[in-house]
Amino acid sequence: MGSRYLNVPIRLAILEADTPIPSIKAKYQSYGGVFTHMFKRACTSSPHPVSLESQLTLSSHDIVNDPTAYPDPETIDAILITGAKYNAFDSDEWIVRLVQYTKRCLEGGRVRVIGVCFGHQIIARALGAKLGRNTRGWEVSVIEHELTEEGKQFFGLEKMSIHEMHRDAVLSFPPDTIHLAKTDVCDNQAMYIPGRMISVQGHPEFTEEMVRDILHMRKYGGILGDDIFQDGINRVANKQDGVAVAQAFLRFLHG
Repeated sequence: MGSRYLNVPIRLAILEADTPIPSIKAKYQSYGGVFTHMFKRACTSSPHPVSLESQLTLSSHDIVNDPTAYPDPETIDAILITGAKYNAFDSDEWIVRLVQYTKRCLEGGRVRVIGVCFGHQIIARALGAKLGRNTRGWEVSVIEHELTEEGKQFFGLEKMSIHEMHRDAVLSFPPDTIHLAKTDVCDNQAMYIPGRMISVQGHPEFTEEMVRDILHMRKYGGILGDDIFQDGINRVANKQDGVAVAQAFLRFLHG
C-alpha cells in the first residue's frame, strides 16, 4: 500500500444505516460485510499487498434499530457511515441521533469520519449544509466524475468513475470543506477536511453484481422508470474506480 500505510490497525466502526437487499444480504450479511469486502480488495489490489487485519480492526453497528449500538468515541479511531434508502434530511429519531453523533465526532477532532452516499449527506447536514431532492434527477450505475486538482491528489486519479444510486443530494458546500469531485447531475460528489473527514456521494463499495440486482429490484418496485433502469444497465459493467477510492480512504485513515 505504500510507505504511508502503517502496521498499527485503525479501529474503524461501520455505522450501518440500512440493511442490504436480499441478494446482497445473502452473500455479505450486512453493509458491514460489504465494506469489509471493499477494504479487503483495496488491501490486496495494491502493488504492495497487505492484509486487511494489518490495516483495520472493523466493527459493525446497527444504528437504525438499536439506539445503544453507537461505539464510545474513546474506543475507536474512525467511523464510516454507510448508504441507505432513507432521506438524510428527515427528522426520524434515529437520523437526528446519527447527525448528533457525527457532529460530536467531527467536533472532537480525534475520530476521523468517512461518509458514503447517505453518509455523505449526513456529514454535510452535521456541518450545516443544505440537503434535498436533486432537481436534475437520479444518478445510477457507473458515472464518470470530474475531479478538482485537490480531488486528483486525494484519490490519486486523473478521472474517477464509481457507482451511483441516489436522487437526494448535498445542495451546498459546508464551510471549510474542500471540493473534490462533481458530475453533470450533482455538484457535491465528494468533500474533504484534512485529518477530519472524507465523504463521497457515490458507492465505491458496490460491484457490478450488486448494482445490477439493485437496479432490477428498484425497477420492479416502481422506484426507477424504464429509461433510467435501461441507462443504468447499459453502464453497469463499465470500468469503475471503487478500489482506488477505498485505497484513498485507507491513506486518509492512516495519514
